[in-house]
Amino acid sequence: MRIAVISDVHGNLEALEVVLRDVEAWGAEEVWCLGDTVGYGPDPEACVHQVRSAARLIIPGNHDYAVLGRISVDDFNPEARKAILWTREQLSQESLAFLGGLPERRIEGDFTLVHGSPRHPIWEYVLSLSAAVENFAYFDTKYCLIGHSHIPLFFQMPDDGHCWGGAIDAGTKLPLSEGRWILNPGSVGQPRDSDPRASYARLDTDQLSWELVRLPYPVEKTQAKMREAGLPERLIARIAFGW
Repeated sequence: MRIAVISDVHGNLEALEVVLRDVEAWGAEEVWCLGDTVGYGPDPEACVHQVRSAARLIIPGNHDYAVLGRISVDDFNPEARKAILWTREQLSQESLAFLGGLPERRIEGDFTLVHGSPRHPIWEYVLSLSAAVENFAYFDTKYCLIGHSHIPLFFQMPDDGHCWGGAIDAGTKLPLSEGRWILNPGSVGQPRDSDPRASYARLDTDQLSWELVRLPYPVEKTQAKMREAGLPERLIARIAFGW
């Protein structure tokens, strides 16, 4: 089965639409979303509708929870806090109820889906080898799919127990047949690996492969919408640079 794995859309409709067009052209049979559909970007309501329509499996992220009031906005930096409060006012009751009903963890066959980490599904970042090693103990499936960091990453635990991994470049295709894996597709709407292009992953469960895809989108259109909404300038600037 061909599965498109997306994460961290963050209200960026232009990036999401480009990704979904590519997903359709690739012939994906399903879309899985790893959380943070909203936050930062100017089109939270439209992104909830698009993700809800396109994806079969969806889980919440920390920004989704902050908009719902399940995480205090005081836990965020001032720019993110302002965007969360603005986003809260843009979402319909239907979209808030939808986000509020999503499970923090999904298990689908050999795959565990969480936003942050299997140990702390909403908030923990898995960026280092040491964090990955600790988190392998917190899921029982062969694969765990995560988001949250906005950086495409992989960590493999071979049968000999010597974990390795790191960042993934565009076009990287990983064979997944051996060992256990933690995989991150990067961010659709706000990449943070110095590459501003939208990021997602193509998961082929028949070939057991994971391929990272990067796509340009009209960043300036998203930025114009953010300025019109009065969102913080730092958030507007960063999406053009991928940081």
